[in-house]
Amino acid sequence: MAFSLKRAVANETKAQVGAATGYAGNPMVGNFMTYQTGFDRLAAIQIPTISRARDLICSMIGCLEIHQYAKQWMDDDYEELDLPDDTWFHQPDPNVTRNFIMSWTADDLLFYGRAFWVVTSRFGNGFPATFTWIPAADVQTRDQGGPQWFGPSKQVTFNGIDLNPNDVVQFLSPIQGLLSMGARSIRTNINLDTSAERFAKNQTPAGVLRQVDGEPLSAEELSELAAGFAEARNNNAIAALNQYVDWKESYMDPSKLQLTEARTYQALEMARIANIPPYLVGAPSGSGMTYQNAQQARQDLYLFGAKPFIDCIEQTLSMNNITPRGRYIYLDVDSYLEEYEMSPESDNAAPTRELPDTENEDS
Repeated sequence: MAFSLKRAVANETKAQVGAATGYAGNPMVGNFMTYQTGFDRLAAIQIPTISRARDLICSMIGCLEIHQYAKQWMDDDYEELDLPDDTWFHQPDPNVTRNFIMSWTADDLLFYGRAFWVVTSRFGNGFPATFTWIPAADVQTRDQGGPQWFGPSKQVTFNGIDLNPNDVVQFLSPIQGLLSMGARSIRTNINLDTSAERFAKNQTPAGVLRQVDGEPLSAEELSELAAGFAEARNNNAIAALNQYVDWKESYMDPSKLQLTEARTYQALEMARIANIPPYLVGAPSGSGMTYQNAQQARQDLYLFGAKPFIDCIEQTLSMNNITPRGRYIYLDVDSYLEEYEMSPESDNAAPTRELPDTENEDS
């Protein structure tokens, strides 16, 4: 069975699609000058906790190999039979690495709740042979406004030009996109970072300039006075005021404003939004959740953070418009989670953290 399938795959020939009008009938596909990243994502990725969570999830999914299997009835249960890999498994897009296209597919699923591949060529039997990834931020669906997606769209546009839906692979995440699900928490985190930045870059504490004598200044003159004083204090260690103006220093600082505590709590909130264990991103956690070794950390990353997106990718690529009926695509998670069988003295052994043994402690 495996030999016949392998020979059938080897005999398939690729047929290029959309060479004249662009892939999926859209000339913008492949024109990287038109590709853009959404403004909301640019703001969110500057939050260290989200950036770290994104890198952990996407780097894991990007390193997983693609394989396929079939199910065969044996006695009283189905048995999974490994099948030879199709040619596109090792490099879905011939122009980039598998790591690249898989990582950015996971990125779109995380932030937008959906991702898109465009079919760039097909085998002689009509099934896709190569793909290219297009940013979800540049894709619009006229039959669904979002941010919750109810199924594959039949009216897909990319940078304002229609795409042939038959040549578009639509990955729909079971989790609503981070940018919509956590919009308020992201804004709060950005505001706290902005406040902290203001205290960090100003050499002089906040305060008030008060005119104590002379002819009253207009609102415009007061604004110019304040701006000039602030610029002088930022560029020089010493500033000067005349006898008509008094400087009243504000006694508010980050500790009194609880910026430190608020930003620490927001790090935990960002970990919750990204569905990732807080300890993996360095966020404090009051749940007492710990890990004993690197193997456990990888398992937690897979179970709590990456698994919904891995399942989405596997099941989408296993659909009958992508893979022949009876074949199932899977990402090789076992190779990522495999346990190190090296001695503790080995330089490459997984680091461990020993927990205190309170039961056997000497009295």
